[in-house]
Amino acid sequence: MSISRKKLTNYLNELLKPWQMKDYCPNGLQVEGKEQIETMVTGVTASQALVDAAIEAKADAIFVHHGYFWKSEDECITGMKKRRLKALLDHNINLYAYHLPLDVQPTYGNNVQLAQRLNIHVQRSLEPWNKQCVALKGKLETPMSLQQFSDLVCHQLDRKPFVNAGGEHPIETIACCTGGGQHYIDSAANQGIDAFLSGEASEQTVHVSNEMGIHFIAAGHHATERYGAQSIGQHLAEKYEIEVEFIDIDNPI
Repeated sequence: MSISRKKLTNYLNELLKPWQMKDYCPNGLQVEGKEQIETMVTGVTASQALVDAAIEAKADAIFVHHGYFWKSEDECITGMKKRRLKALLDHNINLYAYHLPLDVQPTYGNNVQLAQRLNIHVQRSLEPWNKQCVALKGKLETPMSLQQFSDLVCHQLDRKPFVNAGGEHPIETIACCTGGGQHYIDSAANQGIDAFLSGEASEQTVHVSNEMGIHFIAAGHHATERYGAQSIGQHLAEKYEIEVEFIDIDNPI
């Protein structure tokens, strides 16, 4: 089976609603390729390695969380950017990229998918008053010690996390934000939440954890964001009967 580029683009935009988020990059179809899509590769980042893997797989489209054309980057089409774009254009491959809209999607998004893998029951947005909040607040199905929870993260994500104890209390309530969402720890601490899970840590994150009594776990930017694109791909494969393959180009960060 196949789906037209126009139909797929419209469906993804309806599903992910990019107009609801202020973001650092364009969301949606970033590079136009073939009009009909039969095979798709999904991944975290549209690196050269993923593009090459998609070419090898004879994919008509790529779907990622981290695409191109970030606000802070050089706009010139040279070097690495030229090579990536040339490879996509030479092989007529569509590139779809959704950043923050993929984080917050309530069924297939990065945060919800990560929570499911860690037995976190999602209760609400971490900051219901903030329409741009990406982080979630949840509750563990069964309270755990910090060690037990970090072991669960290690097992489920196949990645040893960085852990900082903010006391000796068990974890029942937990907030999470995949990727580089460590700044939300302040809001989680102010709400009396037991622990905060993210992908990355900043220098000040440890001080907040120590001084505000909240456990902190950083499980890797890449490792925490593998599941949204994978889940979207599975959904598209079932809905449109196209061939979809998730390719994990591992990244230790």
